Amino acid sequence: MRRTATLWGATLSVTVAMTGAALFAQAPARFGFGRPATPQEIAAIDSDVMPDGRGLPPGRGTSAEGAVIYAAKCAQCHGKTGTEGPNDILVGREPRTGFVFAQNPELPHTIGNYWPYATTVFDYVRRAMPPTAPGSLTNDEVYALTAFLLHANELIAANAVMDQSTLAQVVMPARQYFVPESRPAPPKPRP
Repeated sequence: MRRTATLWGATLSVTVAMTGAALFAQAPARFGFGRPATPQEIAAIDSDVMPDGRGLPPGRGTSAEGAVIYAAKCAQCHGKTGTEGPNDILVGREPRTGFVFAQNPELPHTIGNYWPYATTVFDYVRRAMPPTAPGSLTNDEVYALTAFLLHANELIAANAVMDQSTLAQVVMPARQYFVPESRPAPPKPRP
């Protein structure tokens, strides 16, 4: 808000800070542009995958298929075997007992020792990878990459096929250390 005042014969224009409540009170109820999203538009971006597998799309992939994709699209950032980096280390099972990350923050948080759900690997890869073209991988490529990473972390057999029904059945070693959310859902925002 601009205020004008006269001081020693000079007119000054001063910006006065307003509180959030005052700004909210002055805001129009509607800005006069935009529209509600259609159900089709919402469905196009509603791609979250739940820990129990709800939301997994059709598709399938194996570790062998994923190894080829990993070499082409992932190794540059995560290393040839997923243990080198320079970005996040993806492969490693140590420590195999306990959950000592608070006592030793230097331990790498890998898929094999830290991630609680295999479905989260799929969800993250599909949304964020590769960083130069997030969301560009097909569902089959994401299933194959997930299978490759789970096999590299000694969590599934080399010939296992990952798909809608098998991926959620993979039990991750760190699952027991994560506590499900028990707080009530937050209230819905006012229209």
